[in-house]
Amino acid sequence: MNFNDQNLASRYALIVHNCAATRTIPAQVRSRSPSSSAQRQLDEADLFMDLIKDVANELDIDVLCHKILVNVCLLTSADRGSLFLAKGTPPNRYLQAKLFDVTRDTDLYDALSIARTQEIRIPFGVGVAGLAAQTKHPINIKNAYADPRFNSEIDARTGYKTELILCMPICNCEGDVVGVAQIINKTDGSKEFSARDVEVFRRYLTFCGIGIQNAQLFESSVLEYKRNQILLALARSIFEEQSNLECLVTKIMTEARELLKCERCAVFILDTDHCESSHLERIVQRPGGRPSGTPALPPPAPTRFHTLFELAAKHSRTTLTPRHDIKSTLACIALAVARSNKALNISDVDEWRKENNMVISDPTTDDAVNVRTMLCMPIVNANKDVIGVAQLINKENGSQFTDGDISIFEAFAIFCGLGIHNTQMYENACKLMAKQKVALECLSYHATASAEDTKKLCDDVIPSAEIYNLYSYKFHDFDLSDEDTCRATLRMFLQCNLVEKFHIPYEVLCRWILSVKKNYRPVKYHNWRHALNVAQTMFAMLKTGKMERFMSDLEILGLLVACLCHDLDHRGTNNAFQTKTESPLAILYSTSTMEHHHFDQCVMILNSESNNIFQALSPCDYKDVMRVVETAILSTDLAMYFKKKSKFLELVENGEFDWQSQEKKELLCGMMMTACDVSAIAKPWEVQHKVAKLVADEFFDQGDLEKLQLNQQPIAMMDREKKDELPQMQVGFIDMICLPLYKVLSDTFPWIQPLYTGTMENRQRWQDLAEKVEMGLTWIDHDTIDKPIEEFTASNEAIKDVELTVTTLNCTRPVSDSSNMALVKPIKTSFHSLRRGKTSNLSSRPTRSKLTRSLYAAPSSREERERTVREEKPATEVASQTNKASKHKGRSSQSSTDKRDRVKPSKSTD
Repeated sequence: MNFNDQNLASRYALIVHNCAATRTIPAQVRSRSPSSSAQRQLDEADLFMDLIKDVANELDIDVLCHKILVNVCLLTSADRGSLFLAKGTPPNRYLQAKLFDVTRDTDLYDALSIARTQEIRIPFGVGVAGLAAQTKHPINIKNAYADPRFNSEIDARTGYKTELILCMPICNCEGDVVGVAQIINKTDGSKEFSARDVEVFRRYLTFCGIGIQNAQLFESSVLEYKRNQILLALARSIFEEQSNLECLVTKIMTEARELLKCERCAVFILDTDHCESSHLERIVQRPGGRPSGTPALPPPAPTRFHTLFELAAKHSRTTLTPRHDIKSTLACIALAVARSNKALNISDVDEWRKENNMVISDPTTDDAVNVRTMLCMPIVNANKDVIGVAQLINKENGSQFTDGDISIFEAFAIFCGLGIHNTQMYENACKLMAKQKVALECLSYHATASAEDTKKLCDDVIPSAEIYNLYSYKFHDFDLSDEDTCRATLRMFLQCNLVEKFHIPYEVLCRWILSVKKNYRPVKYHNWRHALNVAQTMFAMLKTGKMERFMSDLEILGLLVACLCHDLDHRGTNNAFQTKTESPLAILYSTSTMEHHHFDQCVMILNSESNNIFQALSPCDYKDVMRVVETAILSTDLAMYFKKKSKFLELVENGEFDWQSQEKKELLCGMMMTACDVSAIAKPWEVQHKVAKLVADEFFDQGDLEKLQLNQQPIAMMDREKKDELPQMQVGFIDMICLPLYKVLSDTFPWIQPLYTGTMENRQRWQDLAEKVEMGLTWIDHDTIDKPIEEFTASNEAIKDVELTVTTLNCTRPVSDSSNMALVKPIKTSFHSLRRGKTSNLSSRPTRSKLTRSLYAAPSSREERERTVREEKPATEVASQTNKASKHKGRSSQSSTDKRDRVKPSKSTD
C-alpha cells in the first residue's frame, strides 16, 4: 500500500535530514535522488526497510536509541517520543529513561544531556510505561488526562499538554523485555493513534529490540575489554610498586575513578596492630606465664584506621584520620563497611546519616557536605581479613552507582587488597631483615671469643703433635682439658704449615678457634669435642694415611675448617626432628637442614670481626676454599653419603687412581668427611663404648622430646625403653655404613687400614654384647658388661639352686656387700649352648625380671631361698639342662681382663 506523494516526499526529506544529523545515511537512501519519479516509486516497504537498515548496524546504544525515536516519530507522525531501557533483576526490575521527550528535530547530544540530568526510574507495573513492560502489551490512550494511569506531573513542569499516548514494549529474540518506547500526540491532526500506527510501531520495534540487544552486548564487551586492560595494568602496578604503599594506592584509585566516572576516591587502611597498646600488652605479658584475668593495660580500641588516601579530580593527599572521629561521615561509613565486610551502595548520604542517627553539629567541618552518592567496598587480603575500605564518591552524571559499577569495583578492591597486602608484607620483610641484621650483630659480638681468652691462647706454648697423639687413629680427648683441645687444634694447623702458606694472622686463628668452640652447644655428643675428634681423624688421614698427596694445600685448609665447623650450633636433634616440629630451620632448608645451618654458622663466624682466617686469600682462592668447606659440611649428611656412595664405589672398582678432577675430588672429600664423622666406631673399645653411651644418651633425649612435644613413639634407637637393643643396632650401623666405607677406602688407600681393622674389632665386641643382651644383660647400665656377673664370686658358699638362674641375669641395681647376700660361683659355660633353642623362656623379659629379683633379694634364711627357687621353678627347669656344664670353681683373684675373657661367648658347639 502506497503513501500519497506529498506525505511520502515530506517523510523522505525528514529521514534524510535525520540520517545526516546522526552521521549515518542508509545506503539505499543516499543512492537515490529525491526526484519526483523516485518519490513516486518509493513505497512503504522500501521506506520501512531503509529505516531498519539504518539501525541494524548501529552498535552505539546512544545513537541507536536516538535513531529509533526519530524514525518512529516519522513513521507514525508522532510529535515526540521517549525510550526506556529495562534494568535490574526480577522481581526488582525497573525502567530507566535513556532518552526523554525527543522530537524529530532534537539533536543527539542535547537529548543525552537532558536524560542524564533528569534521571527517571519507573518500576515494572507502575504508570503507563511500567504496565506496558510488565504485561508486554501495547497501551494506546486517546485521552491522557482521563486515564488514571497517566501522571501529569511532567506536563505541569514543562508546560506541555499530553493528549495521545502509544506505549509499546521492546522485546529481544528470547521474548524478554529490554525496554519500552513511548510516543505522544500526532502531528497530522489525528485524534488518535490508528491501528495502522500501532502495527507499524510494533513491527519496527521488533527489529529495534534485536538492535538494542546487540548494542548492549557490544557495549558490555567494550566495557569488559577496558576492564581487563585496566586490571592487567593494575596487576603490573602491584608488582612494580611494592615498596611504596601511597604510590600503589594512588595508581589504583586513579584507574578506578577514570573507569567508573566518579568525582572522588578514598582508601582507608585499617589499623591491624591496634597501635601501641597491644604491643605494650605483649611486652608486659610474662614469658611462659598464663595471661592474667585482669589486663595490665586497657583493652585495644575497636576497629579503626590509621591512614587515609584521598584522590579528587585535581589533587590527591594522604592524611592520618583520628582514631575515634565520630564527626567524620566518610570514616563512619568506612567503619560500618569494615565491621560488616559487605559492600554498601548509598544513593543518599544524608538519608544514611538519618537512618544511623548520626548528627552533624557543624556542617562546615563535615567531610561529606557535597557527597550525594557513594559506593563503599571492603578491601581484604589473601586470608580474607579486612585490611581497608575503598570509597567511590559521586558519579559524574549524578546518578547512583549501578550493579555494573559494583562488579567492576569489586575487582578493583581485590587488586587493591593484593597490592596493599604485598606492600605491607614487603615492609614487614624489610623490618625483619633489619631485625635480623641487628640480631646477627649481637650474635656476632657474643659468639666471638673474648680478647683475654684470645691473648692467653696466643701466648701459650703449643705442644707437639706427638704429645697429643695427633698422628694416631686411636686418639681420644678424654684426658684433654678445654684449653688443650684448642692447643691441639692449633697444632694441626701449624703442623700442616697452613698458617705460613696462607698468611693467616696467628691471633685471628686463635680467636677463630675459640669462637668455633664457643658456638658449639653443650649437648652430650655433637659438641666441640666431637668436632675436635673429627678434625684429628682428618689430620691423621692426611698425614698418617698419606691422603695429603691427593689434596692441594687449599683443600687441606678447607677440609680441616669443615671438620671443625661441621656440627656448629647442633641442638642434639636430627634433621627428621626439625621437620616434624616444623622448626624455623626446617622452613629455611628443606634438605640437609642441620648441615646447611652448620655451614651458615661457619660463614657467620668467618664474617665476624677479626675472625676471618681466609682474609689473605685472593678472591679466586677464597671462592674455592668456601666451596670445599660447603661441600664437605653438606657431605656429613648421611643422606648425601648414600647418594654418592654408589658412584664412588664405581670409580674404585674401575681402578680409578687420578682423583684430581673437581667432581672426583668432591666425591673423595665427601667419603673422607663421612669416614671422619663416624670414626669413633674405629677407636679402641674403651673409647668406643664410652662414646656410644654419649650418642645413645643424646638420642634418648630426642626420643623423650618426641614423646612429650609430638606425642609420637620414637624409633628404636631413640627410645629409652629399648636401650637394650642398641648393641644390635650398633652392629647394623657398622654393617650398613662404616664397614663398606672403610673397606673401600682401605683397599684403595692402604694407609687407612687401621680404621677398617678397629671397626671390625668393635663390631665383634658389639656382637658379643648383643648376644649377652639376649641373655638378659643390660649393656648401658654399667661401664663394663661383666661387672654384674663377677660380683657374685666373692663367697665360697655353694648355692646349688642359684646356679640355675644366673645364666639370665639382668642387673637392675648395685649389689650390696651384706653378709647374708646369696652369692654365685662364676660360670664358664658357653653362651651359645643357651641360645640354641634351649633357653627360649629365659630370653623373655618377665622371666628375667623374676630371676634378677630372686638373686638380689638376699633371702634371710635357707627356707626362704628354697621357697624362692620353687617359685622360679619354670625357669630353673629350663636352665637345669646346663647344670653339669656350669659347675666350676671360681677364680676371684684373676684380673678384670681375664674376667671379660671368661664371660665372652666361646666358639664351642653344643
